[in-house]
Amino acid sequence: MDLRDYIASIPDYPSKGIIFRDISPLMADGDAYREATKQIVNYAKEKRIDMVVGPEARGFIVGCPVAYELGVGFAPVRKKGKLPRETIEVTYGLEYGTDTLTLHKDAIQPGQRVLICDDLLATGGTIKATIDLVEQLGGVVVGCAFLIELMDLHGRDKIEGYDMITLMEY
Repeated sequence: MDLRDYIASIPDYPSKGIIFRDISPLMADGDAYREATKQIVNYAKEKRIDMVVGPEARGFIVGCPVAYELGVGFAPVRKKGKLPRETIEVTYGLEYGTDTLTLHKDAIQPGQRVLICDDLLATGGTIKATIDLVEQLGGVVVGCAFLIELMDLHGRDKIEGYDMITLMEY
């Protein structure tokens, strides 16, 4: 199955010159969604994962079925003010300004082997911030998994040294 057949390319969204890679058709097709999940699960099985972590919101869409199939828990990374209990946070730079991500302080136990899942690796800022949160709590990031990698944005450079899989490259 060619998963690229289930990605919609939307030109000039959200702004002129951008091609938005929409995973909605992949999620809408049970066979394609199952296949993408299976590929990430197969990657993760050899890594002896204890916990899956995903940044909002599409990291939930990718990470939750992976965690379910692996029989491990899932921890959400959210924007500041969205998690109800005590959190840790990381502020990171965007092209114009900053953003802050948070994780519950008890989401990861020291030494836990963590897989980070998201739909897209673009510039790498969100994933690097997610890695920083996991590591602040003593977790060991043993892999990162993405449906799509936008090669021209070089996000891989920000997470150099971390093992990763991408199912599709654009």
